[in-house]
Amino acid sequence: MKIYTKTGDTGETSLIGGRRISKSNVRIDAYGTVDELNSCIGLVRDHVGQAHEKEILKKIQNTLFVMGALLAEDPLKSFEKLPKLNQTDIVFLEKEIDKMDEILPALKEFILPGGHPLVSYCHVARSVCRRAERRCVDLASSEPVDKIIIIYLNRLSDYLFTLARKFGHDLGIKETGWTKL
Repeated sequence: MKIYTKTGDTGETSLIGGRRISKSNVRIDAYGTVDELNSCIGLVRDHVGQAHEKEILKKIQNTLFVMGALLAEDPLKSFEKLPKLNQTDIVFLEKEIDKMDEILPALKEFILPGGHPLVSYCHVARSVCRRAERRCVDLASSEPVDKIIIIYLNRLSDYLFTLARKFGHDLGIKETGWTKL
């Protein structure tokens, strides 16, 4: 199988189900941003030393792959049987957030991203996650999108924020609070 098919050379692509649409379509933008998020999380995972966090991030990447497939599915025409996201995926993130919150100092102010490359990578992933969420909300205003996708992305951004704080805490990096100018 060749990696290039030339079928996208005219600026169109196929959804799962066969319908051709413009690569500038909001659906393509939504699952493309989820793909970008998955790459950002891969970058974070590549820099993590802790086995537990590596496994959690790998699980999240697999979930995002499912999400991308769901977003790439033609809601009018698909015949594929795709895996689904469910409430347990969200509960999983919430439990991981709660575990990290138990060891972190209470958050009393807005904090600036940064302090260490790993912390910054988490914040980049978090901001891409927020963009993916916005793209999916935009798509949902005109086409069917399973609400669990938007909920998962919202919770994932919370997880990535908390993970950034945990890595900073583990590395002994002092958080920099936002100060009004």
